[in-house]
Amino acid sequence: MKELYNLDFETDAGIASRAAIGVIVLASDSTLEFEFRQICDLPGIGLFHSRIYNDNKITPVTLKAMKAGITQACDVIVPGCPLDVVAYGCTSASIVMGEDQVFEQVRKSRPQAKYTTPVTAAFAAFKALGVKNIGILTPYRTDVNVKVKAYFEKAGFCVPVFGSFNEENDPTVARISTDSIKTAVLEVGGHPRVEAVFVSCTALRVVDIVAEVEAELGKPVTSSNHAMAWHCLRLANVQDRLPQLGRLFSLD
Repeated sequence: MKELYNLDFETDAGIASRAAIGVIVLASDSTLEFEFRQICDLPGIGLFHSRIYNDNKITPVTLKAMKAGITQACDVIVPGCPLDVVAYGCTSASIVMGEDQVFEQVRKSRPQAKYTTPVTAAFAAFKALGVKNIGILTPYRTDVNVKVKAYFEKAGFCVPVFGSFNEENDPTVARISTDSIKTAVLEVGGHPRVEAVFVSCTALRVVDIVAEVEAELGKPVTSSNHAMAWHCLRLANVQDRLPQLGRLFSLD
């Protein structure tokens, strides 16, 4: 047997030659990774995930309980490799804990990265789109919905219409059909004061229908995954325009 050791090799920039994006995904979430792959399937974009334990039942108490696991979840995203952006993939937890609390935990692991959450990304998206009056659609139960509405209003947005499926079980939320989501978005967005619609929750599937719904509604539509993937790319200085993904991805 011929043995060849210490063979010559060269290195290149790897799969993340343009940007390395880390995403912390809820253990119960079966949608975020699928939608992020749809959006971020671009040359030179490395997308790396880890999972954080969460209770399937979404309540203010279970959402706050995730704070203790954020740093560890971030630690195991390609250890030793620099990340341009870290995204924490839970809208309601980011609201209940507060974005600053989320970023504090991420910073312990990845101090050099830029950070986002679904609500951080949504606010950036509204600014980019030039809208202030937001129709919100969620799957959450009432005590979570109250916190969501208050958080948006505290940030300076008006919420003329708030709609919810009132479903607290995360695996069930992930199976809400895109037809049901489309119908609800059109109902929420149909109010004359609503300038744009935000679909809150990384478990709800919107990417496949966003352009179709926008065309029918005549107003911008975004969601937790849709906005957060856009924000991750822009924070990493990836400026590709992807008009098939709706108005937000058509902006310069």
